[in-house]
Amino acid sequence: MFSQNKGLAKLLSVFMLVVIGTVNCLYEDQIKKFDWRTTQIGRLDQAYVELNGFQPRLLVSTKENVIASLCPKSGEVLWRQVFETGPRGSIKLMQLSSASSGADATAAARPGSAHGFDLLTVQGHAPALIRGWNANTGNLEWEWSLMPLQTEKALSSMWFYQNAMIYHVLPVWKSHLEVTPYFATSGQATGNTAKITAPWISEEKCILAGTYFTCIEGSQLISLDLTANQPQVISKALGETPVKPIRAMEGINGVIVVDDKLVGVKDDIPVCNALRGNSFTLGRFNNQNVIVTANVKDKYLNIDGYISESCQQITELTNSMPYPDHYGSPVIKSFDCKMNRNNDGKGCLFITDTSDDSILAVQQSKSRWTRSEALANIIATEFIDLPLADSEGELEKEMKGKAAADIVSAFIHRISSQVLHFKSLLLHVIGLGSKPSATQKAGLVRDAFGLHKMLVILTKSGKVFGIDNMSGKQHWQLYLDNVEEFSNGEQMRLLIQRTSKHFPLHALCMVVAKDKTTGNGVLYRFNPITGQPAEGGLLQLNYQIKQLSMLPETDTDFVKGILIMDSNNKVQVYPEHAKSKANGLYMYTANKATGSLNGFYVKYENSQLTTLPLWSVDLSGHNGDHQIISVASKNPIETVHSQGRVMPDRSVLYKYINPNLVAVFTQASDSIHKYLLNVYLIDVVSGSVVFSMMHRKVRPPLHVVHSENWLAYAHYNDKVRRTEITTIELYEGKTQANSTVWSSLRAPPMPLVERQTYIIPTLVTSMRETITERGITSKDVLIGTASGSIVELPWALLDPRRPISSSSNGREEGAMPYIPELPLPTENMINYNQTISRLNYIYTAPSGLESTCLVVAAGLDMFVTRISPSKTYDLLKEDFDYILISIVLVVLTTGSLVAKHLASRKSLKQAWK
Repeated sequence: MFSQNKGLAKLLSVFMLVVIGTVNCLYEDQIKKFDWRTTQIGRLDQAYVELNGFQPRLLVSTKENVIASLCPKSGEVLWRQVFETGPRGSIKLMQLSSASSGADATAAARPGSAHGFDLLTVQGHAPALIRGWNANTGNLEWEWSLMPLQTEKALSSMWFYQNAMIYHVLPVWKSHLEVTPYFATSGQATGNTAKITAPWISEEKCILAGTYFTCIEGSQLISLDLTANQPQVISKALGETPVKPIRAMEGINGVIVVDDKLVGVKDDIPVCNALRGNSFTLGRFNNQNVIVTANVKDKYLNIDGYISESCQQITELTNSMPYPDHYGSPVIKSFDCKMNRNNDGKGCLFITDTSDDSILAVQQSKSRWTRSEALANIIATEFIDLPLADSEGELEKEMKGKAAADIVSAFIHRISSQVLHFKSLLLHVIGLGSKPSATQKAGLVRDAFGLHKMLVILTKSGKVFGIDNMSGKQHWQLYLDNVEEFSNGEQMRLLIQRTSKHFPLHALCMVVAKDKTTGNGVLYRFNPITGQPAEGGLLQLNYQIKQLSMLPETDTDFVKGILIMDSNNKVQVYPEHAKSKANGLYMYTANKATGSLNGFYVKYENSQLTTLPLWSVDLSGHNGDHQIISVASKNPIETVHSQGRVMPDRSVLYKYINPNLVAVFTQASDSIHKYLLNVYLIDVVSGSVVFSMMHRKVRPPLHVVHSENWLAYAHYNDKVRRTEITTIELYEGKTQANSTVWSSLRAPPMPLVERQTYIIPTLVTSMRETITERGITSKDVLIGTASGSIVELPWALLDPRRPISSSSNGREEGAMPYIPELPLPTENMINYNQTISRLNYIYTAPSGLESTCLVVAAGLDMFVTRISPSKTYDLLKEDFDYILISIVLVVLTTGSLVAKHLASRKSLKQAWK
């Protein structure tokens, strides 16, 4: 019996060793060594700060459908709850029990219970979810829901809290209001729904100010008290028609802000008519209600407090601090003062929201902390090479233009460069060299492997960041006010016109956007290393932008021009002296609504640029109901290393590598198949349709990756209710049409098409392919999932040429047998346990190492890392034994010298015999 147990133990130990040996994991000392993550909550909507309770807290709700608790001292996120995106998760109301009046404290409980709520939220409309939260832990304590009869009307519903009751206000525009009260914690209706006739209400002119539903009608203010037994129309003359939209004054019932001044909906509501400001909020100081204003004047943020009853200014609450331009305009949301013996206002904390989507905490005329919540809406990123070190820069200046023509001159060049490098180093050591530059002091110096770069990020609010990709430190910020996305839903663009490789010229980037006021184009050029404006900075265009493209060739200053087409199909180039570089280029435009594509030829003649229409493709279908939902082109910096694929018989199957190939996806509804998804591969120079395919009962979300000679896109199969990934590969065949330069103007043979569909057991939110400098490294596809993970799948798993059965040919080619389900192993998740909430954006860029690819993933959070699809074959391992290899080299060198000496002695003795 003992021997059997001993044998079983041996067998178990062997099994454990085998299992442990096959586990692929991340070592503990590697966590956050090559990656970092930021946690965001989004643009601020409501805020409540409390400094005198059992635990100081700052509770906020955001435009991104998030409620969270922040530490008032540091701004750190203590907990957060992320709701659904869109109207389903929109926060209609957030109510803190301590922010209610004293009469509400006991009435907030359920009938027959002493249990109330700490934090109450109302979200969505169909259904509307009313929830009670524990504000200290973020745990859900109770919930009830309300399902409307008419979903479309409920989208504009409003809510407010009053005396333990929660009121549901459903406006039917141009008709009436429906008001229903409920017990806040139980959801029990207290009476019938009151219908109030109000034919003057409209969505653009009406707001909810406490318990009053208020509208602007010309120069009059028309209001209704929704809690009155018999609501009556309250009219008040304003004297003149407001210029700005009206907004409610938080904390005071029946007070609104009209053109930067406070106005009460009734004459008996006391307001401070003399106050002027862009933002107001209500709080308490020395047991008095206080109105606090925040305004910017002469680049200083001025915060002032006034007693709400007497409008007397409180000097203790006055704060003034320098206000950088990159914050935009401020809106104060909440404030609270910590009780002390002196009540001198030094313990007051002011929470301010800014137009650049930042949260600013001010205390004692200083910035206590700042949260850059614009990073919750990233739309474009670029990696920029850092400048050379000061010593290398001086060497580059002195050796500029001294090229080596032969071996002797190359040797002299090398020796002289080493001498100059030693001289520069010696001068810096003894302190006689030039002072270090600002980038040198900040540590922004290019490394040997090109892994250290400047990460330039463009956000939806127009905020641009310069972030160190190694540490995550924000080196600079700039804010483009009054810009937005383009009219067709296309986001603003971030373009690199010149990199840092052209010393001593600095790098140059450009932001292309639309002006909010005029709708015309806006160009902003800046230095991505310092964030300072360059080449004139901001440029306002006098036309709308329809399409843009970068010129392939650079000018004498190594700047790539931008070719812009306006709404009249006229083209312009910036900078203007690069016009001649645009001659002979081809452009195309896509109209999403009509499903049409048009191609143009750009011609430069007599110092003028003109466009010639070449082709037009109509993809709207025979009923005209097909709409373009996605257009995917290839990465312009992509390099194709291998033009063919070796077959088992040693022949080569050449790839169909067309740089002008664009994938266009259209969608339409069908009475039989519900949804139709069409895929078109179009050559945008000649306008020819290379390949097309239709999917039935398939609908978005759609995510596309287009690279080299293959295409992969994820879609939702409505028939079997699952997410699938379809892959397409194009080949020219065993012979290549043109082995030197591709031309779309000639008619090449139609490609051979391989296609396959795979099942992925998760919801896909984004896709991106890896990219390296030379294209030698194997390509992987990064798949972002709804759970916040990034899965790295090798292309071999998505290859459409995977054989159905495991034949000998397939084994020789290295293709795995076809299996419909794609595996998602946990070791392939590059962000391990660093979950990214609402992951919807992945960007990849090459590094100086061919094996390494830089990755940025963003959603509500942001995650930056680097990956090696084919492992780090061009880099020594971290545990490489340098001491051992040095000893071996010394021993071998010594042994060779000793052996040489002994051999010479032996040969000499033999000669004397």
